[in-house]
This record gives sequence, structure tokens and C-alpha cells, in this order.
Amino acid sequence: MRHFASRTPSARSLTTRGAWLLLVPFALSVALSGCVDDSVEVTPEDRSKLKAFILNEAPSTMQHKLKTKFAENFTLLGYTIKPEAPLKRGKRVKLTLYWQAHKELGDPGWKLFTHINDSSGERILNIDNVGPLRRMKGDNQVLAPSAWKAGKVYVDEQSFDVPKDLKTKSFQITTGIWKGSQRLKVSGGPTLKDDRAIVATISVSGKSSKNKPRRTRVPSLKVNKLPSGKVILIDGKLDEAEWKTAANTGRFIDVTTGQPNKKFPVNGSAKMLWDDKGFYIAFQVEDSDVTGGFPAKAKDPHLWTKDCIEIMIDPEGDGDNRDYFEIQINPQNLVFDTSYDSYNKPQKQPDGPFGHEEWSAQLKSAVVIDGTLDKPGDKDKGYVVETFVPWSSIKHKGPAAGKTWRMNLYAMQNNGGVAWSAILGQGNFHKASRFGRITWLAPSAPIRAVGKGGRIQQAVGAKKKALRLPNPIKIAKPIKEKK
Repeated sequence: MRHFASRTPSARSLTTRGAWLLLVPFALSVALSGCVDDSVEVTPEDRSKLKAFILNEAPSTMQHKLKTKFAENFTLLGYTIKPEAPLKRGKRVKLTLYWQAHKELGDPGWKLFTHINDSSGERILNIDNVGPLRRMKGDNQVLAPSAWKAGKVYVDEQSFDVPKDLKTKSFQITTGIWKGSQRLKVSGGPTLKDDRAIVATISVSGKSSKNKPRRTRVPSLKVNKLPSGKVILIDGKLDEAEWKTAANTGRFIDVTTGQPNKKFPVNGSAKMLWDDKGFYIAFQVEDSDVTGGFPAKAKDPHLWTKDCIEIMIDPEGDGDNRDYFEIQINPQNLVFDTSYDSYNKPQKQPDGPFGHEEWSAQLKSAVVIDGTLDKPGDKDKGYVVETFVPWSSIKHKGPAAGKTWRMNLYAMQNNGGVAWSAILGQGNFHKASRFGRITWLAPSAPIRAVGKGGRIQQAVGAKKKALRLPNPIKIAKPIKEKK
């Protein structure tokens, strides 16, 4: 059976797989949401509700002074924290930051962030959108820095719980003002190199947790450019020498916990390369029952409902869920692809369209199955998907050496999956702020991707020892991520 993957636009999106889990509850209504302000306007009703948080000067009750400057626009005057340190694990904490506005930004999209890291540098909480000023209204924080008026002091209240499983004896609170990939320049106070202001380092009493800490950092991968003159044949065999030394994600992990996958019935890993024309990804998927299940000529089938791999792409690398792309390929070598303006949008439930389905990735792909397709009575080892995606399809000339993109890679079955970078309950599989970081390294010149006769063929039913797929894992009840 042959299937050809260079094709006209296709696509469906995993649009509502799971809902946001609030990392830190707040009594005055909190929602963790998108990443871009569309307006600097604040309604009179909202200003009236928030008037208690807008002052002419800092109150005398402010416990700790900082005077950290953010460009020429704002100063973080100081903060109050209750209770004072040392804090107990599981304790509810109220943090109040005092911001003074000197010069209005006159530019929409600037918002506040607050991160809490343990003393090893691991982020343990993100409370960007927690608090009265930061309550999300559409895509905006209700009273973000873009809407601040010169001469006013803004009282920025936040609450959070010290994690009970905190492994270290202290944690650090950092804050800043951001828009997309930009942050306002920080000076004049305790800061980190990436324009995060250090608010405080807080000691914690009691014994450290013996539980394994949750993985919260997104992974990074440095992807090498292929040597000049080298050719990758898109045939699913991965027998070129370059694949042996290509950047490897390692085994995918549990989407929710970030820990090694012990429950989901498929697993996988991926390798990556690139050249002047585009990028290459090779997935090796472990699956004891390889399933296609769609007509051979199906147009834009819902691949996520059975077995497939998925690629999410954020070329800007800012994780803001603006202008990102989705590609899926299944064991039949069927493909769909789509692009989005913002987080899961546009979409039409329940059956689509999802995103801009007129977009085409113009990819080349091939699949080799180590086992049999659509025969549930036997035991398979898995399948390989090899694909090439041209830069031109994503309206890109190709990244400069050292440029970093955000991407996530999944091995999927029955609307769930395992991932290179865990989502940690912060959204669905589209959450770009949880995508891993891909840095393109360029030691050499371009190559080209080719297929036999100019078309890319699938080998089905091939039992090739060269694949060396790990033993299939036992099937358990899948983790469901609703469409």
C-alpha cells in the first residue's frame, strides 16, 4: 500500500484537549489565559472596581523598599508579604507589589509576570495572571501596565500557596513587564540577566520534601545543520549516517506530570536536522497495536482520534500562541496541517474547521511500520515517521544560526498522548508557553530532500531489525484529552 504525503492543505486541531488548571487560586477571580493585550482601554466600570488599588503615593504600610526601575516608565517601589518569612510549606501567602508609573507606555500588549523559583532555579509557580490588576478579561489583564497613568501608584496584590512538595529551603520571587518576546529593561535593584527583577528570597521552615520535584522547565534541543552536499532520502528508514548523530529528544514523557511515561499505551522519541530548505524530523514510536483506520484517500481525517504523531511550531519563539502551526501524520502516511491566529483560534466546534485549514505544510513524509497495520490480533513494535517541512510553507526564509524557535512533539493515540515537553495541566496540547526550545546550529551548507521518483512512498508491513524499536509497553487506559 502506498500513500503520498506532499499534498494540498489539510488540518484539524487538538483544540480543547483539557482545560486550564489554575496553578494558584485567588479569591477575586483568576484566569490563566492568552499572552497578548489588544487594547490599553480600561472600562469606567473596571476602574471603579479597582480604585482601591490605584493610589497617589505608596502607603506607609509598605514593608520592604526596592526602587527597581523598568525602562523610563515604571518603578517597583517595594513589597509587603504576609506572613513574613520563614514560611511553612503549604502556607497561604499574600504578596503585594507597589508600582509607580512615571511615563505612559502608549503601546498595547505589555503585561505583568511573576515567577516563583526554588533555590535550584526550577520554576515552581507561575502567577502571572493572579490578582485584581491581572485578572484576565479577554486577552488582556484588566489593568495592565499598558493602561497605567503617569503619577499613579498601582497596588498589585497576589496570593499563592507555598508548595507542600518544595524540595529546597527557600524560594525566590521574580517579576517583570513583558510583551511577546520583549521585556522592559530592569535596572537599579536586584535583578537577573533576562530582565527579571528579584522581589525577595524567602526562607522556608521544616524538612524538605522527599517527593521528586515536578519538572517545570521546558526542554531545549540544539539542532545541527546538515553538512554540505549531504542528501536525506525521505523513506522512513533513517539509514543515513547523519541521523545517527542528530539531536535527540530522548523518550517522551507524561503530558500532565512531566515524569517518565508509565501509563499511556504508546511512547516515542524524535530526532531533528535542518538545512537551507527546511527541517527534518524523525519520530520513532513504540506501539503494540499500530492503527490507521481511515480510508486511503481520506481528506483531512481526524487523525488524533487514533494513532499519529503531532508537531506544533511557533517560529517566533516567544510562546505567545500567536501565528503558530500544527501538523499530524499517521501510520497510513495521511497528513493534516493547519495554522492558528491565537490559542486554538479560529475554530468551529464540534467538527471543525479548526484553524486555517487552507494552509499547507507542503511537507514530504514516509512511514515504515514494524508490524502490521490495523490487525489488532497480533503484537506490533511500532512505526517510524520521517518528514521534511520547507521553511517556505511557514512563510519563513529559514532561521539564522543560533535562532531559537518553540516546538512540541507528541506521539498520540485515541485523543491523548505523550510529549517531548509536558503541558503540566496549564492548557491543552496547543499551549505554546510549554513548547520546548529548538536552537538551530549552522556548521555547514544546505542539502536537499528527495523521494523516489519525486514522490514519497510508504513501506507498510516491513519488519526491519534496523529500526531497533524498544519493546512495546503494556496497554493501559489512555489519558483522554477531549477535542
